Amino acid sequence: MDNSSGVGVIDKAAQMLDALEAGPTTLAQLVAATGLARPTVHRLALALVHHRLVSRDIQGRFVLGSRLVELASAAGEDRLIASAGPVLMQLRDATGESAQIFRRQGDWRVCVASAERPIGLRDTIPVGTQLSMKAGSAAQVLLAWEDHDRLLEGLQSARFTPTVLAGVRRRGWGQSLGEREPGVASVSAPVRGPSGRVIAAVSISGPIERLTRQPGRLHAEVVCNAARVLTEALRKNND
Repeated sequence: MDNSSGVGVIDKAAQMLDALEAGPTTLAQLVAATGLARPTVHRLALALVHHRLVSRDIQGRFVLGSRLVELASAAGEDRLIASAGPVLMQLRDATGESAQIFRRQGDWRVCVASAERPIGLRDTIPVGTQLSMKAGSAAQVLLAWEDHDRLLEGLQSARFTPTVLAGVRRRGWGQSLGEREPGVASVSAPVRGPSGRVIAAVSISGPIERLTRQPGRLHAEVVCNAARVLTEALRKNND
């Protein structure tokens, strides 16, 4: 069967990704598997590494990159959003605060679902809002379980420290006090995809006057329960 699309560079890149599906592969093995010239394979491999579609293991072999996992997670985003509504409303009602789900998109975290507090002072974050990955408990959660290199990159100019992220990993949730916006506190917990990778953060946010300076003590348990419900829903939808 002819797998040519008529766009040569795309076809060659696809050949290389297909070859990497079998596992870690040296440059010589990639050349043999694709039948492409060594300089072409080397040039394309480095370009794919640049875009995180391909990575290198500790032995220098080429492997499929983390960006492919992110894209696969994004393809399943509809399942997350479909499950989010009732969970966020229950979380909002249990805490009395606005509830959101954030996903990472490049250097931003994006609100993909929300349930706003109906009355009174609230932290309003409409669906589609882009917020920084450098501040806030959702950013902490989305970064805390990244690989070492991305963790170090994410910490540059961040409002939180490596010690804070270590605490997030240990407890399984994050909290922030005025990191993103003065006077606003939040609590977040990780939502995991079927592979176990953190693909989103479920959060509540509101004024520090209500959430206090220890919002996790008040609300971490219920936020973590909401995250577990969403994680289980994604696992069932994948069966």
